[in-house]
Amino acid sequence: MPKDTWRESYENAPKRRDHFATMSFEPLEPLGLPEGDIDERIGFPGEFPFTRGIHSTGYRGRLWTMRQFAGFADVASTNVRFRQLMEAGQGGLSVAFDMPTLMGLDSDAELALGEVGHCGVAVDTADDMADLFDGIDLGSVTVSMTINGPAQVIFAFLLVAAEEAGVPWAKVAGTLQNDILKEYIAQKEWIYPPEPHLRLIVDQIEFCLEHTPKWNTISISGYHIREAGATAAQELAFTLGDGFAYVEAAVERGLELDAFVPRLSFFFDSHIDFFEEIAKFRAARRIWATWMRDRYGAKDERSLKLRFHAQTAGVSLTGQQPDNNVVRTAVEALAAVLGGAQSLHTNALDEVFALPTDHAARLALRTQQVIAHETGVADTIDPLGGSWFIESLTDQIQERAEEILAHVDRLGSGSMLQGALRGIEEGYFQSAIADSAYEYEKALNSGDRVVVGVNKFVTDEEADLDILRIGLEIETAQVARTERTRRERDAAEVSSTLDALRSAAATEANLMPLIIGAARARATQGEIVAAMKDVFGGYREPARI
Repeated sequence: MPKDTWRESYENAPKRRDHFATMSFEPLEPLGLPEGDIDERIGFPGEFPFTRGIHSTGYRGRLWTMRQFAGFADVASTNVRFRQLMEAGQGGLSVAFDMPTLMGLDSDAELALGEVGHCGVAVDTADDMADLFDGIDLGSVTVSMTINGPAQVIFAFLLVAAEEAGVPWAKVAGTLQNDILKEYIAQKEWIYPPEPHLRLIVDQIEFCLEHTPKWNTISISGYHIREAGATAAQELAFTLGDGFAYVEAAVERGLELDAFVPRLSFFFDSHIDFFEEIAKFRAARRIWATWMRDRYGAKDERSLKLRFHAQTAGVSLTGQQPDNNVVRTAVEALAAVLGGAQSLHTNALDEVFALPTDHAARLALRTQQVIAHETGVADTIDPLGGSWFIESLTDQIQERAEEILAHVDRLGSGSMLQGALRGIEEGYFQSAIADSAYEYEKALNSGDRVVVGVNKFVTDEEADLDILRIGLEIETAQVARTERTRRERDAAEVSSTLDALRSAAATEANLMPLIIGAARARATQGEIVAAMKDVFGGYREPARI
């Protein structure tokens, strides 16, 4: 691509400001360029293979979305936190759910005892979802929801809450994580066997194509894979491999590739090895673009553009000397920005102990704002592009990731979908991650890998933090809310909608309209999940030797 072609694209695109300069008032060129030709593997921002970013203007066009994960205790408390974060300048809302909700359980289930509200907010019904966003316009704010096993049920609750608030579904915007393959690989929050889960995901992709044009149907997640102990190359390969598997599953349904792929997004860990993370993000864009064009035949340029959210590494946080976590998070956030993230969550310093306090959450958000508005890193497009070190490291990570992807492809005899399923069933992914985690732990124990305050520069000082504590009264009140819903709803209507869902699950019908119907009738999440489980069955991970 000639330089003047990129320059024309850049000049014609909207910018955040009319003029960009250094702190010393020196004018800044938008992009660092060599005198000679540009290596096609590096290219230009906004152009294939998108190594330098998916937009011609980088962050000069617009900054990344600053999303802080929020969700704790009950819906009323979380609603207050949402409002505080929005007042502090947050650009989108990200919902964290508690463990019972993540597992498809109601708050009054026996297995939910003692867990309600502890790692996120409890949502059992459409009424809970409505109260979660009370006073917040679902037609003007984007919502990200981190949930996988019962993702379709939670999404149905959101649509019901929107329509009852007078917001058309066409205006509801955001992202649902909805990535079940990584649950079998790393996080372990599944409900059904893999095939029914995949069927539900494709049902939702198909449904959203018609009804919710602003909703991103999957956020394919490498974050939890990395947090489980994977290397950067493994995180990249396993995540992109899952993405290719979802593409193949939807194409098998008969969906048009370029209709649904532009609404897939990704979620990566931004870890502490600064340059490796930047290279990982650049390699991710290049692999995705190349595979989508050359293997899958995508014609729409939007299908080639890998959009991703990043979150700083939770596993890098330490209970020892927790103030150091502020520094770690700042470094990791800067890596995500220099790597070209479209949205970013920064962890709070106290999240190693509990959900963050208001003060810690605000400090985490301020970290992003300082990077965005004070450092100048957002004023130059891909400022590290062309660095001999960065480009060689990008190539190296891509090569490692491609080797892993080739192995998964062989497992599936030429199908990434079948390779992912076989790799899960045979324990390939789980074993590879376990081996990497073991090697890291050995390096930590030997001192080859230094973690400040943990295995070097250790002090005897105890952390003195005012951490957030969730009392038993939260669970008691949530159980009472759910029981009240059961008493006040039309029991016959609920039974009818659940019977209809159960019957349809035994066919090839798209289940989203029936799930939404049950949500409208005020069936609980646990009841809707159980109706499908009657047909799909449960899942137990095979034993590993």
